[in-house]
Amino acid sequence: MSLRLPRLLRVPILRAALIQAGAYPVTLMLIYLLATLGLKPGLPDVAVVQGVLAALLTVRYGLARWWRPIQLLFPLALVGASALALPPVIYLIVFVVLVGLFWSTYRTQVPLYPSGPAVWAAVEAELPATPGLRLIDIGSGMGGMALHLARARPDAQVTGIELAPLPWLYSRLRAALAGSRARFVRGDYEQLHFGDYDMVFAYLSPAAMSGLWAKAEVEMRPGSLLMSYEFEILACPPVKTIVTTEHGPSLYVWRF
Repeated sequence: MSLRLPRLLRVPILRAALIQAGAYPVTLMLIYLLATLGLKPGLPDVAVVQGVLAALLTVRYGLARWWRPIQLLFPLALVGASALALPPVIYLIVFVVLVGLFWSTYRTQVPLYPSGPAVWAAVEAELPATPGLRLIDIGSGMGGMALHLARARPDAQVTGIELAPLPWLYSRLRAALAGSRARFVRGDYEQLHFGDYDMVFAYLSPAAMSGLWAKAEVEMRPGSLLMSYEFEILACPPVKTIVTTEHGPSLYVWRF
């Protein structure tokens, strides 16, 4: 057990839960001090104190920035949910939907990030005119990128891979209803071999970029393209940076 614990602590959601648990005794102490001063803090006040402490500890222990508002608002969300007195089945349904959408985000640290038509068009413009290209969108989400490329390049073999079951199923249904040639598979892109593709598109998260580059550097063939929307690879500057929308993130391109 002692050997596995440090590895478990590297899982962000477990660290976030431990931070909330660690903040709770301090919250109780502060609330007790306020009570001795004649103040009468209610449950919402306790939730605010707990959230602020957890957010501060999140900064201290180096979790990604997007964990800060989650830690801040989580106690208030619990209080609000309990005040609604909804039937338990509602919480079960919400839980199942969230699990279906975000599935292994706790492990991969890659939330569901949708791109948009401007990004799809920019990726399309970078593709060589060579017929029969093999293109893949890793972490394909709701399938917009793969469906667009399949329409724009009917000569290409377009695949989207997604680990979360609900976005994958939604993508499959979209492709079937549209009669698209795009394929959607459910799985982890780390199990793929990038050498099987002429272009790999990624919209992941900062936490995944170093691993993505390590895999691409080993597996991608000469002449192939790696594109990442919003998130750069610090180990290797891109050969091209494309601004897809005004004041929006950039698209980064690497050629092998």
